[in-house]
Amino acid sequence: MADAWPATGPGFSIRVIAWQRVHGRHDLPWQQTFDPYRIWLSEIMLQQTQVPTVIPYYTRFLARFPTLAALAEASLESVLELWSGLGYYARARNLHRCAQILVAERAGRFSADPGETAALPGIGRSTAAAISVFAFGRRATVLDGNVKRVLARCFGVASGAARDERALWALAETLLPENDIEAYTQGMMDLGATVCRRHHPACDVCPLQAACIARRQGRQAELPSPAPRKVLPERVSSVLLLSDGCRVFLERRPPSGLWGGLLSLPEALSESAASFARRQGCRLLGTQALSPMTHAFTHFRLILQILRCDVEVISLQVREHGYEWLLLDDLAGAALPTPIKKLLLSLGR
Repeated sequence: MADAWPATGPGFSIRVIAWQRVHGRHDLPWQQTFDPYRIWLSEIMLQQTQVPTVIPYYTRFLARFPTLAALAEASLESVLELWSGLGYYARARNLHRCAQILVAERAGRFSADPGETAALPGIGRSTAAAISVFAFGRRATVLDGNVKRVLARCFGVASGAARDERALWALAETLLPENDIEAYTQGMMDLGATVCRRHHPACDVCPLQAACIARRQGRQAELPSPAPRKVLPERVSSVLLLSDGCRVFLERRPPSGLWGGLLSLPEALSESAASFARRQGCRLLGTQALSPMTHAFTHFRLILQILRCDVEVISLQVREHGYEWLLLDDLAGAALPTPIKKLLLSLGR
């Protein structure tokens, strides 16, 4: 092991910056720009999502909405369609709303001040700081999941309680270098993503190994402390899958709440399947109860009870607002929740 050095001094940032210049990531699409719109888009997509998954979505999104103004002018439905499959759809709704606010109230411009940016929908303290760093070169503190892991292990901070979170923010601020803030911030993110991984960290190649408390004490697996596992409550929802073999009948979800703004299967309330089909201009030919589907959200587990309804369509004219027929051939590009899309795509196999 290399000789220890005082981790709280400038040696910390010097090592991170030097490592990033040689070993860090330099060819990600959003690293080739100072455009705050593109940097913001990447930061939002990268929340809870890995880089390899984000890159194709990022590319397609910019091809469709190359500017902030183009995104603000778009319909929410078109934004959700492009986001389909990326998950955490509140991000897409907030992205769209944020673009509209920026265009209507801020002349279509992001502020270099992270405090002002953090007040926008869906942008927290760390994301606002990342925009300020990478778009404007401002000295600001980023504390995403990767950075937290590096700091928690290097300085032995559990990070499980609110006081630990405050301690990590304070620590992160004291470590900021006066110069090369972009390389330092990217280096901390890269270290957490590629070296100080959640599982099987590559401590032998880490530039911070000599000062790392977790490595010295053999505590890499326990730091940062994982949040205690909670028993998720269960919600049961019954839905109807009406299809004539070529199309499926869908409901547009309300703008907020579960799967807000997405197309999904209509909920089965007290009305019989035959009556519901009749109201939608169909004749019910037969039904089949499919195996229940379970989908875990952050705060609860959803159990979907699905009744497949084979129907003959008498009239394709939709009689009620919020419903629509969708061709099975168009499912792949539709704004559908991932579990619903997987289910419906299986119909054609």
